[in-house]
Amino acid sequence: MEKRRVYLKLTSIPEAQAQILSFPSPLTGEKVPLELACGRVLAEPAIAKVSSPAFHGAAMDGIAVQAAQTFGASQSRPKKLLLGSQAFWVNTGAPLPFETDAVIMAEKVFPADPAVDGGTAVSVEEAAFPWQHVRKIGEDLVATEPILPQGTTIGPYELGALAAAGVLEPLVFRRPRVVFIPTGSEMAPLGSLTPEALRAGQKLPEFNSLVIKALIERAGGEATIWPIVPDDPQLITAALRKATAGSPDSPDAFDLIIINAGSSAGSRDYTAGIFQELGELIFHGIQVMPGKPTALGRVNGKPALGLPGYPVSAVTSFELLAQVLLKAWQGQTPPPRPKLPVRLFQPLASRPGLEERVRVILGRVGEEVVAAPLPRGAGTVSSLAKAHGIISIPAAREGLSLKDPVEAELIKDARAIDDSILIIGSHDNSLAILDSLLREKNPRYSLASAHVGSLGGLRALAAGLCHLAGSHLLGPDGVYNQRAIQENLAGQSVSLIRLADREQGLLVKAGNPLNITGLADLARPEVTFVNRQKGSGTRVLLDWKLAELGLEPRSLNGYDDEEYTHMSVAASVAGGRAEAGLGVKAAALALGLDFLPVGVEEYDLVILDKFLQDPRIEALLSVIRGPLFRSRLRELGGYGVERTGELIWSFAG
Repeated sequence: MEKRRVYLKLTSIPEAQAQILSFPSPLTGEKVPLELACGRVLAEPAIAKVSSPAFHGAAMDGIAVQAAQTFGASQSRPKKLLLGSQAFWVNTGAPLPFETDAVIMAEKVFPADPAVDGGTAVSVEEAAFPWQHVRKIGEDLVATEPILPQGTTIGPYELGALAAAGVLEPLVFRRPRVVFIPTGSEMAPLGSLTPEALRAGQKLPEFNSLVIKALIERAGGEATIWPIVPDDPQLITAALRKATAGSPDSPDAFDLIIINAGSSAGSRDYTAGIFQELGELIFHGIQVMPGKPTALGRVNGKPALGLPGYPVSAVTSFELLAQVLLKAWQGQTPPPRPKLPVRLFQPLASRPGLEERVRVILGRVGEEVVAAPLPRGAGTVSSLAKAHGIISIPAAREGLSLKDPVEAELIKDARAIDDSILIIGSHDNSLAILDSLLREKNPRYSLASAHVGSLGGLRALAAGLCHLAGSHLLGPDGVYNQRAIQENLAGQSVSLIRLADREQGLLVKAGNPLNITGLADLARPEVTFVNRQKGSGTRVLLDWKLAELGLEPRSLNGYDDEEYTHMSVAASVAGGRAEAGLGVKAAALALGLDFLPVGVEEYDLVILDKFLQDPRIEALLSVIRGPLFRSRLRELGGYGVERTGELIWSFAG
């Protein structure tokens, strides 16, 4: 039996950061042409080489004069000035002629009597004061003056300041060189697998390198990605030896080595042991989730960081450790993310002893910002893209209750949160289409959705935790949603808007190998079933239909096996976890499953009337009632759109 490793001691985040920051910076300075300096970091303060402006210059079009020669001028007693000796025409930005100290705007300069002066003089009707409309030498920058401190990232505005100060070759830090070594016998290069191979589970696409490379470059580093190394300790050892070879000043040597995967406690997780074998294992395991299996070693004097294989874990560990190190080497700290007080949609449970970082979607509902958690698995890469923010649950806590004051670190711009529409409730594939069309028509608005089932959505709406809810709850009278609204939204004024009629049915494997013909066959012992969660409209429909057939729900093999979306049910059937599940036809079509119709249901949006005048909701309803949304639903298949966008029922509770 292969030996498994255990975490003897978990390192706190502050201690882990202190350990990685103990590695001295290997970076030297290098001069680069200013036109190539954008994005680089100053390795020393930038000192102005010339003053800006370097001469007294005209700030207006007009005449340059000695101010004293205009004293006493007025409309009743204008002053005449000879051109070429007392007055000189100048354009904005031009240097002032010798011994002049003021500029009079062209519109306040008048011709003198041409019969007397022959056009050689001008007249002014008000006095100028010294340095009027003049940019004096060094008004902006003075030669020898510090203009930008060390550690400044050079951006477009800094380029202008450096150019004006004559710093045409700033000294910047050499970019830290980072090598990323993906490992895993189960991995294959991104794009090398056919869809058939992916579905068959022959290999997994390796895309962490794509994500981490972008993060390295965003932190100012230079990333090199090596080929995937199989789970062979000798091959991983050889790769690490090669990566840590060379002196820091060698152009092909690396400053930081990142090994991805193999840092956990499994029998084929070799990274920590190899760090120890080739040098020093500083720590293995940190007090954060996701990201716990992170390892840090010192090999040939260089930091070697072992990131977990799961994408969310890898990103978390990189941001907490590698990003901090790369920034520190360049005299910087990562910019702190802004924080915002939020109201939790639901309590968040957590395991004590580990800080848990939960990605959430956010939406401003009334005066509060509501946070709804995204799936918390370390492998749910979609949560990286969907999240508006992160909520941290301290290591000493077992979770956060609805009464706890909570802050979210913002990943997205605060304006995006203010402009998002928060929908909580039943899942439907049409919501992604709706979000896309909303953004297309109104780029500032977006639709953020959390899938907790129809009943959970109505309860969230009643608690003021969302703008609208998606629902398809069949009442005992055979009418959709109205009874549930009456029971859960008493005292509220509500509008029920039809989104679509949709076909619900059994999703079975292509070819229907078990010859399932209807819901009654779910009671057969060889049929495994995957259900939707309690409170979902699909679960209510299933129980309704089973009661009609006289079937006890617990007689179904898998009745308690729950998923939260139609696509998750379809994936469970396609992947062989279950033989059948109840879901919408669009999900079956998307994954190539057979579909056995059970009935047509009404999927509606429940909106509090107080939000109907909200510009975000008005924009959303405009998209729903437009022809393009109906067309996209027809393309999905399994949807009826005859009443899409129609007000079905008003409830003044």
